[in-house]
Amino acid sequence: MMRKIVLFVAGLFLTTMGFSQMPRTLLWRISGKNITHPSYLFGTMHVLCAKDALLSDSLKAVIKNCDEVWFEIDLSDMAGMLNSIKYMRMNDSKRLSDLLKPDEYARVKEYFSKHASMLPFSILERFKPMLISGLIEEQELDCETTNGMELTILKESQPYHKPVNGLETAEFQASLFDSIPYEKQAKELINYIDSSDQNKQLTRQLVELYNKQDLDGIDELSRKEDPGMSSYMDLLLYARNRKWAKMLDGMLRKKSMLIAVGAAHLPGQGGVIQLLRKEGFTVEPVQNQVSNGQGNVARSTR
Repeated sequence: MMRKIVLFVAGLFLTTMGFSQMPRTLLWRISGKNITHPSYLFGTMHVLCAKDALLSDSLKAVIKNCDEVWFEIDLSDMAGMLNSIKYMRMNDSKRLSDLLKPDEYARVKEYFSKHASMLPFSILERFKPMLISGLIEEQELDCETTNGMELTILKESQPYHKPVNGLETAEFQASLFDSIPYEKQAKELINYIDSSDQNKQLTRQLVELYNKQDLDGIDELSRKEDPGMSSYMDLLLYARNRKWAKMLDGMLRKKSMLIAVGAAHLPGQGGVIQLLRKEGFTVEPVQNQVSNGQGNVARSTR
């Protein structure tokens, strides 16, 4: 599960379940508790093939009409984003070579010599290993051009000059990985590289799951995959959901917001949808069908 978490910062997942209890949509309306204008919750995937990173007419209307757009972090702050690279590094000047056996380190180095990355390996080897795994996952998408739903939403919002904010900081997100032993992360990285073919298939399946907007499937995998990392699910997913729900309880009555966060944060008893309902809000599914039939097609809103 940990490898998929990095794609969403908290993950995206797959399942073989054929029946979905939740409506198949990524877009949800938030009302109740004396809200004058509804807000909306949308489940994103941080990296997709560009052909899949499309917006429905419903989501475009939400972007146009809301007062503010909120992501996990403020993506409009480019200086802050560049500055966040320093938080990706391991503490105490550790390097990947300090965590792995010589033959394991050689396998990682060989992988990146064969697979181009936006950053040289001399920089990457100082990163927290699970962040390196996230870069590998992006490379496993079967497309030449990638994009993310957040960046697509951000671009759509720019002509309307919408204020853009973040529920968290990049520094906080990077710090989460300091709570997971670097040695354990490094072992996960080696396992990921050694299981490259299997993980490429999983990546294809999770993209299909996302495009089907199957939140039940996403939730099922989040509780099943990589049992060895299950003890960190609260840290990376559920604790953050609880924090966000409390934050939003005080914000939703003041303005109309679009809250776009990783899709894995939405479903389940510990997901943002249920947590907002426990706070007294009404959270309802909204049709989210892309008009040209590509990308995030909503099968139904049962």
